Amino acid sequence: MSVLPNSPAPALSPNPELAGPPAKSRPHMTTRNRILFLATAWLILLMPLWFWWYTWFGRPLSNQTLQEYLHDDHRPRHIQQALVQMGERMSRHDPAVAQWYPDAIRLATYPEEQVRNTDAWLMGQDTSIAGFHQSLLKMLNDPSLMVRGNAALSLVRFGDASGRQQIVALLQPAKVLAPDGKVTDASAPGTSIRQGGIVAKVEIGGHTTELRSPISGRIRTLSAVAGQQVHAGDVIAVIDPGTEQAWEALRGLYLVGQLEDLPAVQPYERDVPDISDQVRQQAVLTEQAIRERGK
Repeated sequence: MSVLPNSPAPALSPNPELAGPPAKSRPHMTTRNRILFLATAWLILLMPLWFWWYTWFGRPLSNQTLQEYLHDDHRPRHIQQALVQMGERMSRHDPAVAQWYPDAIRLATYPEEQVRNTDAWLMGQDTSIAGFHQSLLKMLNDPSLMVRGNAALSLVRFGDASGRQQIVALLQPAKVLAPDGKVTDASAPGTSIRQGGIVAKVEIGGHTTELRSPISGRIRTLSAVAGQQVHAGDVIAVIDPGTEQAWEALRGLYLVGQLEDLPAVQPYERDVPDISDQVRQQAVLTEQAIRERGK
């Protein structure tokens, strides 16, 4: 029998012997599992934000929380955060912040370097407080280069040039000295490093000591490699100051620098990649101001 041209083709009957197994229905996620999945996804997204919010120094603190943070010896970072908050309130001329001034004076001798560093900056925000001035003068003898430098810069705001030499030191490369021992690991020249970053590790009597950078900047030279024996007092690394540190020091010397400080200022006037335009311009202005004072 012929099939008419416009007739539909006859349907094929499936052969049960050739057909595969019937398709299984796709399992559905239960409501409970869906909720757990969504909650986990939200936690993964929110945890970094939550951590950032609670560790961000700019997060506003209530008076009660600020008071608690200033005395939280178990978390020095909380103390730093409270000091930063005090500084912001001082910039807004908030009279309530004066209640914590005794704490600022107390923290000038706190064991944690970063706390003293922040405290030295804070006390330069209100030049009407004699206690701040006296504490800053004492901090010029702090064991930390950065604390001494911040104290000196804050004293400039008081119109006090007592820390001029400490400011000049901020423009100088910092040296990292070795103990007696064997280098087990070391960074590389040219590496950017933050204050407290590890420059090298030295094994002493079976124990490892970490040698850390006293400033933020860049490793200019590194005179030791893994496996090398070093001796106490050896200069194991030289660190060039970072941009922010150099800029702040130049700004300080713009106000109090002397002719004898020019050899420390002039290298920052060079047109080289490691020196930013901002720092270079400030160095030129600083030299001009120093020469004008020296006339």
